[in-house]
Amino acid sequence: MGTIEGEKQEIPHGTPVAGGAPIEAIIGREIAKRVVVVGPVIVVTAWLLRGGLGAVSAAVGVAVVVANFLLSGVILSRAARVSLQVYHAAALFGFFVRLGLITLSMLLVATVFEVDRPAMGIAAVVAYLALLSWEAWAVTNGARKDLEWTN
Repeated sequence: MGTIEGEKQEIPHGTPVAGGAPIEAIIGREIAKRVVVVGPVIVVTAWLLRGGLGAVSAAVGVAVVVANFLLSGVILSRAARVSLQVYHAAALFGFFVRLGLITLSMLLVATVFEVDRPAMGIAAVVAYLALLSWEAWAVTNGARKDLEWTN
């Protein structure tokens, strides 16, 4: 195993990397960056439709979704270093585990704090779909050529 220049961690030779960082982690960070655009739209919409509590609840829902995408990047990046089989298992089972974590964290927040549950839930679903769709569009339209490791 060799190390990638500028990277302290050892990465196996077959692992997809872009610029020294695992691709999954890069995609997770890119999705999180897009929340700067998507998040305020969702929060303002919730504020207009549900008031101040709706806006705060929507912000919590969006934050939970962003944490989910970042966690996904970390899990998949680490799994890719082990083997392709572990990567596939992490992708499949990790998706269901992360959906469970989203649900549990939102239920925990709703039991500890007063929140607008519909606003938080709808904001989480909209943020998840909007951020995922935006990233898929960017990757398929060639906006992220630095992530092409299959050449």
